[in-house]
Formats: sequence, C-alpha cells, structure tokens
Amino acid sequence: MAIGYLTVQARTAHDAVPLANVYIQIVDHAKNIIYEMTTDGNGETQVVPLETIDKSFSLNQYYTGIPYFSYSVFAQKAGFNTISVVDIPILDGETAILPIALVPMQERQTSPEQTNIYVGKPAVAMQGARKQEGPMAAPYVLRQVVIPNPITVHMGAPSAYASNVQVSFSDYVKNVASSEIYPTWPDAALRANIYAIITFALNRIYTEWYRNQGYNFDITNSTAYDQYFVYGRPIYDSISKIVDEIFNEYVRRSGQNAPYFTSFCNGTTATCQGMSQWGTVSLANRNFTPLQILRSYYPNDIEIVQTNTITGIVSSYPGTALRVGSTGLDVQTIQTYLNRIRRNYPAIPAITDNAGVFGDSTRAAVTTFQKIFNLTADGIVGKATWYKISRIYTAVARLAELDSEGNTLGIGTVPPSAVLRQGSTGQDVITLQYLLNVIGEYYPGIPVIAQDGIFGSGTRQAVIAFQNEMRLSPDGIVGTRTWNALYDTYLGIGENIFPPGSGSFAYTVKSGDTLWLLARRFNTTVDAIMRLNGLTSDLLNIGQVLQIPGRG
Repeated sequence: MAIGYLTVQARTAHDAVPLANVYIQIVDHAKNIIYEMTTDGNGETQVVPLETIDKSFSLNQYYTGIPYFSYSVFAQKAGFNTISVVDIPILDGETAILPIALVPMQERQTSPEQTNIYVGKPAVAMQGARKQEGPMAAPYVLRQVVIPNPITVHMGAPSAYASNVQVSFSDYVKNVASSEIYPTWPDAALRANIYAIITFALNRIYTEWYRNQGYNFDITNSTAYDQYFVYGRPIYDSISKIVDEIFNEYVRRSGQNAPYFTSFCNGTTATCQGMSQWGTVSLANRNFTPLQILRSYYPNDIEIVQTNTITGIVSSYPGTALRVGSTGLDVQTIQTYLNRIRRNYPAIPAITDNAGVFGDSTRAAVTTFQKIFNLTADGIVGKATWYKISRIYTAVARLAELDSEGNTLGIGTVPPSAVLRQGSTGQDVITLQYLLNVIGEYYPGIPVIAQDGIFGSGTRQAVIAFQNEMRLSPDGIVGTRTWNALYDTYLGIGENIFPPGSGSFAYTVKSGDTLWLLARRFNTTVDAIMRLNGLTSDLLNIGQVLQIPGRG
C-alpha cells in the first residue's frame, strides 16, 4: 500500500498568530478515527502517514477511478468556532499541509458554530467545459505588472451572489495549483501549470477584467470562467515550494509587458485553444522544459520574466541571497523582522549577532523560521525566504499597529448610538473603520479600508461584507444590531486571541494612575485590563493590585 502524508497548521490573522492546543481528529472514509493530536506552540501537528493509492494512477490520464484515498479533519479549540474539512485527497509520496484558520467566538456566543469545507477532486478530473474569456491582444490598463497582496477572490460565478475572500497572492496560487492538478506530476509539468496559473491571475489584475465590469473582486473561483480555488483546503508541499520560488514570475510575449492570457483546460473531457493540463505531463515525460511546454500551447515568442512590484511588502528582495558572512542593511532588515516575528513564534531563537552581520545565531533563526513555514531549511535567505519573512513580519506588525490604535481610540465596551451610512463622517466612523479592520484580520471576507473618518463606498462594502458574515440584513447601514455585532465580535477576539508569551503580571496602582494610562504604558487595552480583573468601572484605588495582560 502506498503512503501519503498530512500535517495541520492552525494559525490566524494571516499567519501572525499561531494557535496552540488545537484538538485535531483525522478520520478515514469509513469514519474511523485514525489520529488524535494537538497543535504545538507554532500551531503545528506532527506529519502523519496515511494509506493511499500508488502514484502511477494519478499520472495516467486514462485512469477512470479515483487515484487517491480521502480523509477528513476536525479541529476545535476552546473559545473558537470549529472547522471540519472533508474529502481531503492524500496522494502517494506527497505531504498535504492543511491550514486551519479558526475564528474566535463572539463575546456573548455560548457554543461554537461549525464551518464545513469540502475539498474533493481537482479540476483536472472534473467534467464540463471551460469558457475562460480574456483579451487575446496585448491589453493596457495598469502601467506595470503588480503582484497583489491580497488578491480578492469571488467564491462563485461572476454574477452569482457569493462571498469574496482575500488571501495573499502566493497562498492563492498554491491553493489553485493544488485544486487544479495532481502534485505527483513531473516537476516540469508542475512548473508549466503554475506559470499558467500565475499569469492567468496577473492578466486579470493587469486588465482589471472584473473591476472594469463593475465587480468588487479580482477573479472568481469558477472553473468555467477562471481557476479553481477552494478556501480552506490543504496545499501540497511539492507545489508550495515551487510557488515560493516563482510566484512573481509570469509569461509574456516578447516586446510586451502584459501578462499573456494563459487559458487552459484538462485536455481530456474538455478541450480548448489554450494549454492542455494532461498534455503537460506527456511533454514533461519527453524532457521538455517548462518554457518549452508553454511554447507548445502558446505563441513561440513567449518568455518568462519577473516583477518586483509586490504590494503589501515592506522591502523587495535585494537580488542576492544572504548567508553566513553576509553583512549590511539587508541583513539588518532580516534580523529586525525575525526578532519581531519571534515574539509571536517563540521557537525562533534570539539573534545575538551584531546588527547587520549574518552569523550563526542569524542562521539558526532563519533555519527555524524556514522549518515553521515549509521552506527549504538551509539557513540561507533567498527570494522565497525573504518574501515569506517579509509577509509574516507585515502581518505581525499590522496586528501590533491595530492594537496600538485601539488603545488610542479607547474603543470601550459600549457601542456608539449613532446610525451611520454612506456620507457619514466623524469619530464614530473612525471607530467603525477600526473595528472592521481588526475583525478583517480574522474574517478573510472583510476588506481592509482606510481609517479616515469618511463613510465612503469602501467602508460601505466592508460593512455589507461584515453583515453577510453575521447573517444580518446587508444594507450597508450601521444601526444598533450591526453595532452590537461589531462589538461582540471585537470583544470576542480580545478574549480569545492570546499571542505566545502574552501571559500577565501584577501591578500595584499608584497615585495618578488611570486605566487609560496603564493601557498606554504596557501596550495593551483598557478593555483587556478590565476583563482580566473583572472590573465593571474605570475607578482605581491606590494600592489596588491589577493583573496586566502581556502583549509579547
């Protein structure tokens, strides 16, 4: 019997917060419990072996059976809603990495709700035609090719009433590749397909294909119109490593800047003018390179290039790998990022090298980071590691920034009474925008908005997305029910999200102390201090001992 592998990673807030002690149950198709385990301080379980079918069946386009065994995963943790992921394909020799993004329960929620995610077979094994449409001539909308972080995916056909989710571009590509094809395919076939997936998405961004039609998303998950994307599904390690290496590389015609419209289909139950997914396997077996495979389906003058314009990243890859012996500002940047990340991931060892000097402790920190985030653990900061460190740093820094803003705003526990709608302005609108941005860190369907105190169309879209998440009437107006839901959700996050090392410590109240000043001094919130100490008012007495929540 062949063996595949599965590991679970429970993290939230765009991987900024690992979730320890999540109970994980793995069951087979007959509902037999195969494994029970809990996540560690990095939010991970061990990698477990699972029986499956020989990989040769997933390499044969004429095989009509299912070339893998399926398993299901159930995840639960106190204070969070539960998740069930059903029909996960486990393939011979491949490691499936299942991300579990548990959502904190609301403040007054008494029992967890369960989210059910169905994975199933990849698109290459599905019936039905694909009618991907796009500009075949060189389009020109944006001035440059940009990697979007995040990319907004509509979870249905373009005109269907469905939610949008926002994910990082590299995670989107990993998900699509894992949803479209088999990870057992030859490396050249995987790369050719991943290049087509990347380029197809960038073409949608570059041409603003959907946004020019009045939609508020970049791409759909419909196989009929775009590429298959299953939110919450596992990705495969072989695919993940390739994507980390080439996520900012795309296909264009010589002399043009635009990403080529790389349409594709499976080549068996559906045919098209673009690339045959099964055909890439045959060509890879004939020792074609990824570019040669792509030129077999697209014009002969196509080339593979890269863009370093990546939104949501603080600094771009310097172009040269950093390793022991490297010195300079780029090394110092990585050291700064890792030292901040390790406050949320304490397993990363402290860096004791001089600033800007890549020594043994920097290498140890890099290697541990690479292990945690499924990168090749060689202690070298190449492109894949640089951008992963940058992305995780951005996520943890974003949470810290929001926490600090909450202290300044003094959100409190009682919602405002004002009814807000498009056109409203003022402090209550800033409070609304802040709450939506905090909640959006844990609910991927809520877009990030500017905190400018102006209730514009972007704020209205975010309000509607929140109302849909909470099963409220999606009218874009913030009245009593929406305010209450916002505060319940926000306070639930504060009660249930504890970054590693957050703990608490005792403090004796002194003359002149107020809850607001203490929250500012210790980088926490008034709400957190009141909850931890069971306070019902903001009155303090000299000599009173308070527990102060730590923030790592």
